[in-house]
Amino acid sequence: MNIGTSLTINANRHPDKMAITCEGRTYSYWELNREVNQMANGLLALGLKKGDKVALFMKNSDHFVIAFYAIMKAGLVAVPVNFRLTAGETSYIVEQSESAAVICDAEFEAVIADVKHKVKGLQHVIVQETATSPGHVTWDAVKSVDTSEPDVVVLSTDDAEIMYTSGTTGQPKGALFDHQRIINVNMGVIMGVEMTKNDRVIHLAPLFHSAQLNLYLLTGIMLGMSTVIFRDFHPVKVLETIEEHQITFFFAVPAMYNALLQVPTASNYDVSSIRTCMYGAAPMAPALIEKSMELFGTDQFYNLCGLTEGGPGGVYLSPEGHKTKLGAGGKALFFTNVRVVNEQMEDVKPGETGEFIIKGETVMKEYYRKPEETKKTFYDGWLLTGDLATIDEDGDITLVDRKKDMIISGGENVYSVEVEQVLNSHPQVLEAATIGLPDEKWGEIVGAVIVLKEGETIDEEELQNYCRTKLAGYKIPRKFMYTDVLPRNASGKILKYQLRESHKNEYV
Repeated sequence: MNIGTSLTINANRHPDKMAITCEGRTYSYWELNREVNQMANGLLALGLKKGDKVALFMKNSDHFVIAFYAIMKAGLVAVPVNFRLTAGETSYIVEQSESAAVICDAEFEAVIADVKHKVKGLQHVIVQETATSPGHVTWDAVKSVDTSEPDVVVLSTDDAEIMYTSGTTGQPKGALFDHQRIINVNMGVIMGVEMTKNDRVIHLAPLFHSAQLNLYLLTGIMLGMSTVIFRDFHPVKVLETIEEHQITFFFAVPAMYNALLQVPTASNYDVSSIRTCMYGAAPMAPALIEKSMELFGTDQFYNLCGLTEGGPGGVYLSPEGHKTKLGAGGKALFFTNVRVVNEQMEDVKPGETGEFIIKGETVMKEYYRKPEETKKTFYDGWLLTGDLATIDEDGDITLVDRKKDMIISGGENVYSVEVEQVLNSHPQVLEAATIGLPDEKWGEIVGAVIVLKEGETIDEEELQNYCRTKLAGYKIPRKFMYTDVLPRNASGKILKYQLRESHKNEYV
């Protein structure tokens, strides 16, 4: 059994059932399987071999799905990349993952052309739909006329994905998964939220995220569900689509729920088909959860608190838990064990704070080509998440802080060190620290506390433009604050909890 097998099975089981639709392009399971086989055979005809890495630099679309499943069936390894990253950021991932090919949307071809100049090992760039740069290949030119199943034996123990997540050093780390680990994720979701083949799901969050990809797309295809894919998030169109396609199930980050609630005519749409809603990737205020329940007319809400390295895996709060413990993370997902421990790796008592750690059959194999980081992340088989949490008498876990000072803005992870390195390289800046500031729309925004060099002044618009040349848009600070000195402990470490406390009421 492997990820690609599930598509083949459903193409035979119910060939005429709608598999996916995106921007007017609709595929039955038989049609989707045929397209996937053509692309898989085309990738192999390029000379790619089992185990080669293929990066995906694409927005959500039917083509993303086709490309991903083609990679799976060809025995290759998918490397989904955040399409908001700059050429420099993307080059590091492509090179570190040893990707032999990149499949990108036409709108990102210029970025990938720059990447190709920087990364010597990158052999092929495939553009959907038409390539314009020398040496790049058009999507249709890669597709084979051969619609048969690829002649590649793919085992459940073969590598399937490398999902990148940034670390405190600012350099991304690639979490490596084999097929079986992802299938375990799929099975855990099916059991945990009771998804069925009769559900109709809508994909709103980016598919380069492990949550949207592994928890929902791959699980939906495994079950034989019908799915609607949004290339870009548009609140009104989402409500229209729920009504038109009688969507029963979806996942969204808190900022998306908030945007849906801001639609003046939201209550006019028929969303009574919705059976189950899930949220995660960022903290969601209890008041926002309650308003979302009112909009969709269901109390079948699930909170997912997981991490990429877990598959994603972690804890989830059931609809029953929402009635008494709104805001909590909940209990362990299926195939996952969880604990909250002190520095001696002993379980903390109820109400005490410790580190949230997980162990299970969905957890990554390793950080790809980073043995030292892998060794530091595991202890006796337990994955050290770096998140601080509490656990109550019932075993429900609540995350309370992040050791690594990660900022989550609109569901996107922003790591302090990476932003600080850019700010500190500006000629007028003496030193800087970044913190998350509470924001009603995005959950958090990036705030920067800056110490200027003596006698210097700075133009904030120019500083933002400076950051824009080096960072993806969502990482750029939205609020600048100034101080004469940053608070530090005896060892010289910046006390960010003090900065967060003193600036917590500062909004954009």
